[in-house]
Amino acid sequence: MNRIDYIREEEKKYHDLCYEQYKLFETGSWLYKPVKTVMDLMDYFEGQNNLQVLDLGSGVGRNSIPIAQKIQNSSGTVTCVDLLNSALTKLQTYSKEYGVINNIKTEQAAIENYYIQRNTYDYIVAVSSLEHVQSEEDLKNVLHSMKEGTKSGGINCLIINSNIQEIDLHTNEELDALIEINLPTEDMIHLLKSIYKEWKEIKVEIKELVYDIVRDERHIQLITNAITFVVQK
Repeated sequence: MNRIDYIREEEKKYHDLCYEQYKLFETGSWLYKPVKTVMDLMDYFEGQNNLQVLDLGSGVGRNSIPIAQKIQNSSGTVTCVDLLNSALTKLQTYSKEYGVINNIKTEQAAIENYYIQRNTYDYIVAVSSLEHVQSEEDLKNVLHSMKEGTKSGGINCLIINSNIQEIDLHTNEELDALIEINLPTEDMIHLLKSIYKEWKEIKVEIKELVYDIVRDERHIQLITNAITFVVQK
């Protein structure tokens, strides 16, 4: 098994376990509420009908379901893309439960293989998902596709991890971080700014986050600089 396949296998195990153990919007995990920035940006689209939103790496709908609730009375649609079938199956169940099944469309694909239609979306969201594409080249291609897929005046909201470290809490040893793309924070910011150079920056923020996770019965501390990068076309 090559490195990418191994990482994706481990990621699948971790996410499947999380989606089984924790219910959407219940306290106890990162699923318990949507990302504030993602929801705050919906104010830009106040009063707009037929809003088209793309959520890349949607998972079980942590952000897409609250977005769908906001746009359900104005014929909006959220297209949710995820690699994991298990996530999308749960997303469909939750979207029924929260009354937004008609506003959610699911697509099973790796983000780097997903074709984003040109000039289609008002709002594209990618939360902790773009660092999971296979290579830096793929990342650049996806970002260019996101740009081209956005309508004039539309917004791209990215939260992307950088400078990721994993430490075994038992032995204190630093592990090889199980993430497809792990760029130094400055390099990631530089890449994003250079690709979106002609767009208007709305928010650029770096936050150090520390999580404790369990992988293969090992207790691991994950340290990351999460970059919030919001731009308007």
